[in-house]
Amino acid sequence: MAGQWTPRDPDELTAGWRLWLELGSSAWPRPGWDGTPDEAVRGLRELTASGDEILAGYLAAGGDTEAAVAGLVRSMHLAASWICELWSGDTAPPDGERLALLHGDLAGFADHADGVRTFLAQGGGWASLTL
Repeated sequence: MAGQWTPRDPDELTAGWRLWLELGSSAWPRPGWDGTPDEAVRGLRELTASGDEILAGYLAAGGDTEAAVAGLVRSMHLAASWICELWSGDTAPPDGERLALLHGDLAGFADHADGVRTFLAQGGGWASLTL
């Protein structure tokens, strides 16, 4: 990601910290994954819902819709929405080709999430922390 994030105020810093923590949870299927694409993308749906909650709290505290953290939450939606749309409701166990496609989609989202986490950590001053 280009540029640097400089939080406008403590509320944006807190929202960025919360988003960073949420993105630390895996975008990959959990150990109890049932093998279906629908279940594989559940984590993405949960991450975007968490992002919405973080953004709603930030805005309720008087945050600006044009703040960088708001844009980062929107970017998570853009990165996840088409993947969720494509795979949600697909309950058939994937064959090798579909599994490779699903993996590629999840890997693309994971790369984006890692970029957002790095961007937040550098601007928020917690780049030395790892989860």
